[in-house]
Amino acid sequence: MMTDIFGLGDALAAREERGAGDGWQRAQQHAQNLYDSVLMMPRYEVAHNKLPPASPQDGNAEVACGREAALNLFKTVRPNIVQSIRAFRVPELAQAAADLGQHFLYANCAHCTTKGEVLETIATAFLFPKHFGKNFDALADCLTDMIHKAGVQPGFVIVLEGLPCAQKFDKEARETLLDVFRDAAEFWAERRVQFRVFYSFA
Repeated sequence: MMTDIFGLGDALAAREERGAGDGWQRAQQHAQNLYDSVLMMPRYEVAHNKLPPASPQDGNAEVACGREAALNLFKTVRPNIVQSIRAFRVPELAQAAADLGQHFLYANCAHCTTKGEVLETIATAFLFPKHFGKNFDALADCLTDMIHKAGVQPGFVIVLEGLPCAQKFDKEARETLLDVFRDAAEFWAERRVQFRVFYSFA
């Protein structure tokens, strides 16, 4: 079962449609914001941090195979890290998150030129509440305390694609943004929740 932030059943197909915006619009119709999606997650996977045991009778053998493939994909990636996407492909990361029953969050920031635009893109893609403050402190809060208060979490796989380096969002701002995600990774590591972030630059 896929427990992605977007509430998508077809995250991989939606990525291909993002240019026209259709995929993301359909996704947002399925969940009002990030916390609605979090609260609607199946309790078994969350409470036990695993899927039910696989058996041919109940049809979970395929799920177990997918989970094993996901674990193999992340074999060389620490559970709480912020790193360049490098050789990883977004569809593979989305599928791995689905197989592990973890949240998958994706934001394409390649069109952004300012800090406000970057934060707005992330807030919209991650379905943050409408009162999101569009600053780094608010981003940190949305990635940590607010989700933590919603209940036990199964883990996160996050992709930040095309982070810009522009006059109004320079290298320093980019590093500050990544530091927010690094702090969030540490926050969840202390709570034994996996939080992997992959990024690329425009």
